[in-house]
Amino acid sequence: MILEKIPTVDLNDYVNGDEATKAAFVKALGDSFSEIGFAIVDNHGVEASVIEGAYKAFKDFFALDEATKRKYEEPELAGQRGYISKGREHAKGAKVADLKEFYHIGQIVEDGDPIKENYPDNVFPAEVPEVEKYGVNLYQSLEGSGKQLLRAIAEYLDLPVKYFDDKVHNGNSILRPIHYYGIQNPDDLPEGAVRAAAHEDINLITLLIGASADGLQVLTKEGNWLAAKPEPHQIVINVGDMLQRLTNNRLKSTTHRVVNPPKEVLHLPRYSVPFFLHPKSNMDLTSLESCISAENPKQYEDMTAGEYLDQRLREIGLKK
Repeated sequence: MILEKIPTVDLNDYVNGDEATKAAFVKALGDSFSEIGFAIVDNHGVEASVIEGAYKAFKDFFALDEATKRKYEEPELAGQRGYISKGREHAKGAKVADLKEFYHIGQIVEDGDPIKENYPDNVFPAEVPEVEKYGVNLYQSLEGSGKQLLRAIAEYLDLPVKYFDDKVHNGNSILRPIHYYGIQNPDDLPEGAVRAAAHEDINLITLLIGASADGLQVLTKEGNWLAAKPEPHQIVINVGDMLQRLTNNRLKSTTHRVVNPPKEVLHLPRYSVPFFLHPKSNMDLTSLESCISAENPKQYEDMTAGEYLDQRLREIGLKK
């Protein structure tokens, strides 16, 4: 059967449903992750006022002049925190940088966990204080939703329901507000440049809060590009490479991209805010024994999450 749209699930069914409703959610989410690696989520638990406030704050920051924005760029952090300017990131194997600039907000450790020493401090712009106010709130809200989704995935994999809890508590997750800037003159578009070239995500799962314009496309197993078009109140979630490695390809880290709009609207910007849910760096990504069989032999070498992240950051140009 050819997939014509990305399946939708309702997180409230899992958080507040009875046993049968929860079980149906677990199966629907797990099957969608196995089939296409993506799902669209209703009732994700993030308040609309937080999303709206965050979007406005991020747009206000990206509207600042280049010199001001670059005050918050710290290349020695390999893009872990603060501003990342135009032209710095490209997809793995791509020769042209993506048409975007973005900002990184990282983990906020509040319980005295010594892991805080492993994380650089967040960098927030004084000119737009709302970036910190709404960015931290959005980060923590999406982290909470992500933990619920991972519990459902643990059940789908016949693991203890809280299998991921300690691994993602104070994990190395990143909130990334992105500005895909407009190109005023189509003739100025670099050859082969797109808003985000085809790629897969590095982390366990990604939660994407909406977007101000269309463009996100997902590659199906039949080789077709399928548009991901959530409603304004929904979020898109997808499997990252770490979860794919852990499950030995049972759950799919699917190739996706953000294509350029038609020339007549190429001058219009696009904004989106993905939350990349990462575990702690010491999480063992060795493929689960339950996901290895004669029909599906082990595909990956053993590696920790930190080792894999370091490898991928070098491949996409953020780390030298």
